[in-house]
Amino acid sequence: MKPLTENEIRASFVNASKREVGQASLPDLAGLDWERLDYLGWRDSKRPLGYAVVVVDDEPRGIVLRAAPPPAALGGRRRSAICAWCEDPIETQDVSLYVAKRSGAEGRKGDTVGTLICTEFACSANVRRKPTFAELGSTDPDAREQFVERRVAGLRERSARFVAQV
Repeated sequence: MKPLTENEIRASFVNASKREVGQASLPDLAGLDWERLDYLGWRDSKRPLGYAVVVVDDEPRGIVLRAAPPPAALGGRRRSAICAWCEDPIETQDVSLYVAKRSGAEGRKGDTVGTLICTEFACSANVRRKPTFAELGSTDPDAREQFVERRVAGLRERSARFVAQV
């Protein structure tokens, strides 16, 4: 992902008011490894919000996401789930339901769209992890590299498709 400035990030949000954009907490941009990010995602430290900036049609598009309360907070058990963006079958314990208000008139009417995403937005790291033999069926380094490339491409496509729905 191309490095973004604070102004570029704030200007990219498609489903937030000016007030919401101004109140958004941002991650430490200087400490990010931009070359290993397929999208920029982070959680608000003070509110149950998440943010994601995804490249759609070569432009950054940011969305504000509301995190559903974890089942444990509602008296239930946390269940395993697969992130809809990275589809990692190994990291299934730290996945949360995130809901985004749609942009424009639909969002002002209260329309939303939701999906399961890694709670800490670790999808870029998940798709780059070394695949297990069961996933790949081979120990060939070239096959491993191609497998990771397909996972990276899938993450980019699925996250961009979700943002386009917003």
